[in-house]
Amino acid sequence: MLKLWGRTNSTNVKKALWCLEELGVPYSRVDAGGAFGIVGEPGYAEKNPNRLVPCLEDGELVLWESNAIVRYLAAQYGEPALWNPDPRQRAEADKWMDWATSSLAAPFRVVFWSMVRTPAEQRDMAAVEVALAECGKLLAIVDRALAEQPYLSGASFGMGDIPLGCFAYAWFEMPIERPELPHLQAWYQRLQERPAYQRAVMIPLT
Repeated sequence: MLKLWGRTNSTNVKKALWCLEELGVPYSRVDAGGAFGIVGEPGYAEKNPNRLVPCLEDGELVLWESNAIVRYLAAQYGEPALWNPDPRQRAEADKWMDWATSSLAAPFRVVFWSMVRTPAEQRDMAAVEVALAECGKLLAIVDRALAEQPYLSGASFGMGDIPLGCFAYAWFEMPIERPELPHLQAWYQRLQERPAYQRAVMIPLT
């Protein structure tokens, strides 16, 4: 059975959990990271020298980095539903996975940590406003793409929707002012209809 290390309130862990739930592959999960600790213990560090979550064990394979885990699960267990066999179409999904990490994650983290994990009296709202503006500009790029197709993966849901979909839940649930991005909103509504998304992603923000 697959084994996933990580706490459920981590955005990166949610990526792996959502993918596993979509696939219906049996797995077990061990709380790790944050208040649960474990990641600093020598045994865990042998699996993941970064001492972060998530970390996946599938037999002899030990894999870390959340997007790599999603890609592996999709390729190993999810063709063609999550892993498009056409390399060109799959590359389009890949693009959005990496974009979410390389472009959106940094300003999004400022907003999330400030609005969810920092007491109101300690928030640097000037920094939040700057990060919100940057997130809005970046998500407008996504909105334009989703005007042309229903999912970031193409005509149907796939692995390319998972990383940004995990950010999207917090984006739409945090008490923040958001720009009007109707195609992004419609995509998010489609994700909310997926039982796997409901189980893995739509949990209280902490």
